Amino acid sequence: MAKSQVAMKVNGKTVEALVEPRTLLIHFLREQLSLTGPHIGCETSHCGACTVDLDGKSVKSCTMFAVQANGADIRTIEGMANADGTLHALQEGFREMHGLQCGFCTPGMITRAFRLLQENNNPSEEEIRFGIAGNLCRCTGYQNIVKAIQFAAAKLNGVPFQEAAE
Repeated sequence: MAKSQVAMKVNGKTVEALVEPRTLLIHFLREQLSLTGPHIGCETSHCGACTVDLDGKSVKSCTMFAVQANGADIRTIEGMANADGTLHALQEGFREMHGLQCGFCTPGMITRAFRLLQENNNPSEEEIRFGIAGNLCRCTGYQNIVKAIQFAAAKLNGVPFQEAAE
């Protein structure tokens, strides 16, 4: 099978490679670029473990070919930390609010939450739950994930995090 040349920006760096036309973006990221943060969960787009940010949209990388991402700007969990190495507010929120347990869904969840906060910098609990509905977690029950996203929103907006009374 003839290979195709692709070039894209991944986590701020331009990458070029030859790929088979049938290579899924998730496999390109993990196997050719060694970016193992996005996980392979279901390969049917149901779980969201493979979520990346592509040209300003959350994309499940198991549902598109690497050649479709030619020319794209992609951010994975590996590109979330700040330039100085400190954690992004979402990563900090997931740590501080105990928004993860096994961690399998976490990279996709954080990447999706990043785009959610770009679209709505102060989402309500309902908006957060709706916004992450395409990303499944089998461990947490979502409550601490929601708190983690609220924590990050508050931090990014420069206001103290106020945990809702239960």
